[in-house]
This record gives sequence, structure tokens and C-alpha cells, in this order.
Amino acid sequence: MECFYHKPVMLDECLEGLNINPSGVYADVTFGGGGHSKAILNRLDDDGRLFVFDQDADAMDNVPDDPRIVFFRSNFRYFAQFLRLAGYPKIDGVLADLGVSSHHFDDAQRGFSFRFDVPLDMRMNQAAKFSARELVNTYSAEQLKRVFLEYGEIKNAWHLAQNIVAYRGQKPIVTVSDLISAAGKCVTLHQENKYLATMFQALRIEVNGEIEVLHEFLKATTGAIKEGGRLVIMTYHSLEDRPVKNFIKAGNLEGKEEKDFYGNVIAPFQAVNRKVITPSDEELEQNSRSRSAKLRIAERTMYNYD
Repeated sequence: MECFYHKPVMLDECLEGLNINPSGVYADVTFGGGGHSKAILNRLDDDGRLFVFDQDADAMDNVPDDPRIVFFRSNFRYFAQFLRLAGYPKIDGVLADLGVSSHHFDDAQRGFSFRFDVPLDMRMNQAAKFSARELVNTYSAEQLKRVFLEYGEIKNAWHLAQNIVAYRGQKPIVTVSDLISAAGKCVTLHQENKYLATMFQALRIEVNGEIEVLHEFLKATTGAIKEGGRLVIMTYHSLEDRPVKNFIKAGNLEGKEEKDFYGNVIAPFQAVNRKVITPSDEELEQNSRSRSAKLRIAERTMYNYD
């Protein structure tokens, strides 16, 4: 049964960014509901190929019956290895939409949202053993503080971590309501939803290793995209956007530029769009979940980083 994920964000801008060659080979490494992928297929001829990746089994239900598309149930950190195994070590373009889908937030049993009182989970890959429940019941106060500071930028992270450790000393934290109760008075008055959203974001990022995955993916794109090929990435918060911006600018996650003898920046990609692309007013009006999206497009340069 096909699951609703969300309306693809900045669809036209993504397609334009990929600069699609009808007989080219492309990868959508965050397939989800397949909105972007289906639009890419519409621009490919019979010789074109599309490789799609998603670690969530639910996404498999959205794969169209089309001989030009190949689905890999895998985390996109491994996309380059799978492309090599398929006989396509270098392709014409890669698309990554890093946003969490509506499907994950709206499916109560997945435990991604504080709107539902269900068992804590937050695993993108349900075959994985480590969930938010294990995290909040086993991490030390120092480890919890790090997660809340780094991935949620929560100001009272240390107090929150201590509250969670104290609560679980009395009973395990099993459900969403348990976690909210454990947070207690740390939740900012009159800003409960914003506070809980950042707390859940921090836990989700840690459970799924999202930042490490992104870093590995970015480094792998240098060897997987042909000269002149395109890298199109959509981010939704600064923790994602900062390394993407740095990588496109300088070829590394820190954004430290290296120059050749003539003063030219040595980097595997060159930005296509001088300024970050954001949704139009019309799209924001039609799709509120696009409001924090930022789109960056880069073209593979002649520099060899293999």
C-alpha cells in the first residue's frame, strides 16, 4: 500500500538544478514517497536510468513499476558502493532531500512526534536495534547533554539531561508521555511545542546518526559524479546546511579553502546558484512544511579527488 510522505519541496528547482540529460544516469538518495524520482523519470528517455535509495521499508511501496528505476533499501551513506556494484561508478547527477517526511511524523507508531503517546522509537530503519528508548535509558547525563546541545541547541541541556537521568532512576522511560514527564519543568513555559520539537529533533538525529551519514555522503559524491554532473541537496536546519555549504565552497566540511598556484580555489564542486534557493511565496502558502527548506546546487569540476 502506497504511503503518503509529503508533496515534494521545490520540485521544479530541483529538476532544473539536476540539468537532466534524457539518456543520463541519476540517483535520488532519499526516495521517500518518490515525488522527486517520478518527476525525474518523466524527463528520462528509454536509455536513462534512475537509482533510488531509502532505508525505510515503507518507501518500497512507492516505487513505480518502471524498468528504468532500481531501488536499493539502504542508507544513502552507502550509495556510491551500490552504484559501483551496479556497474555505474560515475553518474550524471545526485539528488538528496534531507527532510523528514510527513509520513514519519504522522504515523503515530513510528514515535517521531510528541503529538502521540506511543512507545519511543524514532528509527528511520526499523530493522535497526538502537531506538530513542535505548538512548534515553542508557546514555549518561553528559552524553545526553551533548546530544541536546549539539543537535537541538537547547540552552538548559544539562538540566534536561539531569531530569531524564533522575526520572529513569525511578522507572524506565518507555513512551512519549514518559519522556515529556521526565523533561518536567525544563520545558519552556508558553513555548512547549517549540521546546519539545527541538528535543525530539536532537534525539532523532542521534538515533539515526544523521550528521555522520551526511558527512560520509558528501565525501562520497566526489568520486560518484562525473565532471560536469550535478549535486542537488535540500536541507532543513543549520546542522545540515552548514556542512553542505562548506563542502560545496571548499571540498571539505570545515569550509577551509585551498588554492592553486594561480589563486583558484581547488574544490571538487562549484556552486551553480550564488545564493541559497528557498521556496517561493506561492509554495510556502501551499506547503507549510517547505518553510525551512534551503536548496544548494553544485557542478562537479575538473579536479580529480578520487
